[in-house]
Amino acid sequence: MPDTRPRLIRTQRMPTAVARRIERDFDAPPEPDHKLTSDELVALAQEFRPHAVMVTSSTPVSAATVAALPDSVRVIATVSVGTDHLDGPAIAARGLALTYTPDVLTDCNADLAIMLILAAARRGAEYLSIMHDGWGRNLGMEELLGVRVTGKTLGIIGMGRIGRAVARRARGFDMNILYSNRRRLAPELEEGATYFADIRDMLPHCDILSLHMPGGATPIITAETLALLPRGAIFVNAARGSLVDEDALIAALTDGHLAAAGLDVYRNEPHPDRRFLALPNVFLTPHMGSATVETRTDMGMLALDNIDAVLSGRPAVTPVPA
Repeated sequence: MPDTRPRLIRTQRMPTAVARRIERDFDAPPEPDHKLTSDELVALAQEFRPHAVMVTSSTPVSAATVAALPDSVRVIATVSVGTDHLDGPAIAARGLALTYTPDVLTDCNADLAIMLILAAARRGAEYLSIMHDGWGRNLGMEELLGVRVTGKTLGIIGMGRIGRAVARRARGFDMNILYSNRRRLAPELEEGATYFADIRDMLPHCDILSLHMPGGATPIITAETLALLPRGAIFVNAARGSLVDEDALIAALTDGHLAAAGLDVYRNEPHPDRRFLALPNVFLTPHMGSATVETRTDMGMLALDNIDAVLSGRPAVTPVPA
C-alpha cells in the first residue's frame, strides 16, 4: 500500500524527539549522516520529490538552489531564527512558503551572551589554559585580574527579543542598560534602558558592548566604531560574524584598546580566523547559542508545526516576514 503521508527531506540530523515525529508523521529518507551541501540538497529533492524541505543555517538556499527544486516542494522550513542563508525573494518568486523558528531560542541565546560577557570579563580563556596546563603555582594578588561586571554599563545593539532578554539578565548584575535600535521601543519594553538613535553616540558610554541584530553585508563594528568605545571595554558577539570587521577587532584586542572579547560567531564559519586562537583575551565558542536539548528540540518541533500547517492549507505558525 503506498505511503500517503507528506514527503519531507532534512539537511541534517535532528534531536531525538524531532526525529521520532518525522518518522511518525512523514514519509522521509533516513537521516543524513552529515550536513548536506546545497548541491546534495538539490540532488535529494530531485530524487525524493518532497512536499517540504527542512534546512538549517548550515545549508545555504540560494536562488540557484531554489530554481533546481522540484515542483513538488511547497514549503521551506529553516530550523533557525536567522535567515541570511536563504534567498527570500527567490523563494517567494517560486510561490513557496518560508518559515523560521523565532522566540523558542531567545532564552538560550541570551544565556550564552551572558556567559560570554562573564568569561571575557573574568579572563575565562586564560584560567582554562592554566588549569589544562596543570596550574602548578599559587597566583599573586595582582596576577590575572579580571573586571567586575556588577554595576557596569552594557550597550546593546539590536533590542529585539534576544537583546531584551540579555538586558533582563544583565539587570541581575545591577548593570546600566543602553541600547541602539532601528526604532525606539515602547516604555514597557525598554524597562528603563536608555535609547540612542545613533550607535556612535552610545559607544563612548559602554563598558561592555553586545551585538544582537541580524547579519548584513556591511560590518557595523569597524575600526571607527571600536575607537569610540572607552579603552578597556569588552566586546561580545553572539549574533552574526558578518557584523564585524575582524581585522579591526583583532587590532583593538592586540593593542589593548579592548580588554577582552567573547565571540560565538565569525565571518568564516566553521573556519574562524586563527589569529583569534592566539589571543589570550578572547573567549571563543563555536556558534552554540541555541545548543541545549530543550531549545534545539523546540526549534525542530516549531519547524514541523509550520510544515504541518502549510501542507494542511493553514497559515504558517511563524512565517518569515516579507
